[in-house]
Amino acid sequence: MFPKRPSIAGVVRPPRSADAEKRYSPAECIGIRKTRIEGDPDPRHVSTSYTERHNLTMRMQMRRFTRLTNAFSKKIENHCHALALYFVWYNWCRIHKAHRVTPAIAAGLTDKLMDMTDIANMIEAAAPKPGKRGPYKKREGGQ
Repeated sequence: MFPKRPSIAGVVRPPRSADAEKRYSPAECIGIRKTRIEGDPDPRHVSTSYTERHNLTMRMQMRRFTRLTNAFSKKIENHCHALALYFVWYNWCRIHKAHRVTPAIAAGLTDKLMDMTDIANMIEAAAPKPGKRGPYKKREGGQ
C-alpha cells in the first residue's frame, strides 16, 4: 500500500532582507530552492501548496493554532492529545469534499464511516481500568 522508501523534498524560500525575521508580515519571496531529501521525488510536484493548505485547515479547525486566542494548552501533553484527536477526526470521521469519503476509506484502511462516539469508545477501551481503592485514613482530632 505504501512505498518502501518515501520520496521527500524540501522547498526553501530565502528572504529578501536580513530584518525579515523581525517583521510581522512575511517578506517578499525572491525565489525558491528545491532540494531532494529522501527517495526520488518528481521535481514538478515539489511544492509548499499541500503543506500550506494543511496548515490553514488546522488553523481554521483548531483555534489553538491562531494568534491572540485563549484556547491554548498549558501542558504539552494536552496539546499533543488535542492534535491526536484532530488527526483522527480529520482522517477517519470527516468526509472530504474532493473524495466524498474519509481519507481512511479512500486509502482502503476501513470501509466504515466513523464518528466521534466510535473514537471515544476506542479511547475508553484502550484506557487502563482503575484499580480498587484502599480504605480511607481516619483524620486526627475526630473530624
